[in-house]
Amino acid sequence: MTDIDDNARLTLVGPGKPMGKLMRCYWMPILMSWELAEADAPPVRVRLLGEDLVAFRATDGSIGLLDEYCPHRRASLFLGRNEENGLRCVYHGWKFNTEGQCVHQMNEPNSFADKVRTTSYPTAEIGGVVWAYLGPSDKKPPLPKFDWTQVPAAQRTVTKVVQECNWLQALEGGLDSSHFSILHRALRDNPLQEGLEPKKWAIALNGPTRLELEPTDYGYRYFGIRSGKDNSVYVRGYHFVMPFTQLRPPGPGRKQVHGHFWVPMDDHNTMVWNFYADYEGNPLTEKDEEALAGRGNNYGSHVDPKDGFKSIRNRSNDWLIDRAMQKTETFTGIDGVNQQDRAVQESMGLIVDRSKERLGPSDRAVVATRRLLREATEALEKNETPRGVDATYYDLLPAEGVFKQDEDWHAKLIAAMYPKKERDVTM
Repeated sequence: MTDIDDNARLTLVGPGKPMGKLMRCYWMPILMSWELAEADAPPVRVRLLGEDLVAFRATDGSIGLLDEYCPHRRASLFLGRNEENGLRCVYHGWKFNTEGQCVHQMNEPNSFADKVRTTSYPTAEIGGVVWAYLGPSDKKPPLPKFDWTQVPAAQRTVTKVVQECNWLQALEGGLDSSHFSILHRALRDNPLQEGLEPKKWAIALNGPTRLELEPTDYGYRYFGIRSGKDNSVYVRGYHFVMPFTQLRPPGPGRKQVHGHFWVPMDDHNTMVWNFYADYEGNPLTEKDEEALAGRGNNYGSHVDPKDGFKSIRNRSNDWLIDRAMQKTETFTGIDGVNQQDRAVQESMGLIVDRSKERLGPSDRAVVATRRLLREATEALEKNETPRGVDATYYDLLPAEGVFKQDEDWHAKLIAAMYPKKERDVTM
């Protein structure tokens, strides 16, 4: 395959495309539960893998996910009436249940509703999130019970935002550990954003990052290693779970899991999910919520939930870069750590031309991700099961720490990253 062919294989997610077929092997987050808070409430549009869908919560509380367009005359079911355990098209009154079966036809004197179905997909509600599976019914994977979804609601929070570029460059940007102490650097103590404070994070700013990566049955784990100025070493341990999930440590002194899903809406747009959970039993405080939202996901100042969760700072307004702030406050002059990520990733174009890249040793995670995704699409073509489809990722946690140079940081972090069961973690 040429570089261009390979790029298309990894980036294009529509029906029939290699990556589109791979994505359909996994459960994907589509909505937050509060978007479908009440039975018989208005339906919600969902754009996923190049498909226009509509979700609704039926009278009995179950959630349906249907093709947006009525199979009769293709009117949008987003306009439909959500009533009595079904969504009724307002054009001619055809009504569909959550499984996509037509159950009533208002305009037909001799009903043939039992012969009409529309596309529907299974859903599940876990951890305050609605998930969907778009693949073959006989290959449905275990439910997506990530560790963070199993803690009480008071100990977790979830946000999302649209990113205007292909899913893969968004994912690669998140997995790139070496930009951490550069892109998100603050230029003085007490910056106007929650970011890297020079004194607190001095250890992270002492030279470039060294990366170690180890394949696993769900994807890989990797470690960003930075030498400290006091003969110490700061190590951050992450997990990459196929096909688009990162679990990352939150920063020194916090016992939380942070992470992202980079879910393809289509070839040119990505829904970035941000999740946070405390795994020591402590409810998230108002201060926690404010700090997490302020990273660039805050509804109202960073994200407009009334406009499909689009980013307020975007390519059309140069991400509202503040050049004065760039001189004195932060390395970028862009408010919010996650917004800084979105800005540089969107700046590459809708789909980056990877044939023009010059990769280095610090890009090891990027290279490994592309290799795993390529291998997974090829495995699927051979009717083999790709990585991460089973439940091997359920109990994973990220971990980090500051260690002495001669200390076995690897063994200590591995124990923290696989805390709930004994397993072969050398793989």
